[in-house]
Amino acid sequence: MKISIIIPTLNEEKLLEQTLLQFDDEFKKNNNIELIVSDGGSKDKTIEIAKKYADKVVLHETNKKQNISVGRNFGAKHSNGELLIFFNADTLIKNKEKFIESVKTEFEKKNIVGITCSVFVYQNESIFFDNLIHSILNYYFYFLNLIGIGMGRGECNIVRKEMFILLNGYNEKIYAGEDYDFFFRLRKYGKIFFLLNETVYESPRRYRKYGYLKILFLWFFNAVSVSIFKKSYSNNWDAIR
Repeated sequence: MKISIIIPTLNEEKLLEQTLLQFDDEFKKNNNIELIVSDGGSKDKTIEIAKKYADKVVLHETNKKQNISVGRNFGAKHSNGELLIFFNADTLIKNKEKFIESVKTEFEKKNIVGITCSVFVYQNESIFFDNLIHSILNYYFYFLNLIGIGMGRGECNIVRKEMFILLNGYNEKIYAGEDYDFFFRLRKYGKIFFLLNETVYESPRRYRKYGYLKILFLWFFNAVSVSIFKKSYSNNWDAIR
């Protein structure tokens, strides 16, 4: 099974290298992986870093503003994998070998159309409240998928390419909650499996700047707005660098 890992970027020079270093040549060869960075017009050293490690670096060079949906879709357009794994530029995998093996095992089941997993804050920056909030969120999202409501956070979205094409990818008109919208539509075609025992880590930068109360508020209203009006409550999702 050919796998394409797609990472959208915009001015991510601080964290991108550690993310890409996870996917060394041996790991990619052993797991038939291609690594794609889809850049939305970075002005720092992001593209330079990406070209050192990625198999493909695709550049968004139109005047159209790129949100993360555009970045993911553009990366997917240049992919050759049967399976698409979307990570954010700050995503680190707890155990990459076990993670990939778990993903492959689940996709051997024909009814599985998408996968997501648990998300926590970087271990070296995590505090008790981070672990508490994310533990609750992980079990909540696990429960939503268990009862048939598709849900996956943008830090880790995994889908069969044929299904991605069928859905026309992510909705590029949605600036926040695009991951919820994508999994909600995907769920109509099969089962979303939540890998509760597999973990990826993210930077706490957004929580540190805005606080959990504001972030959770925005997540909730974006999800409601996407569900009812098919558009996000937020008309922009600020890049925190």
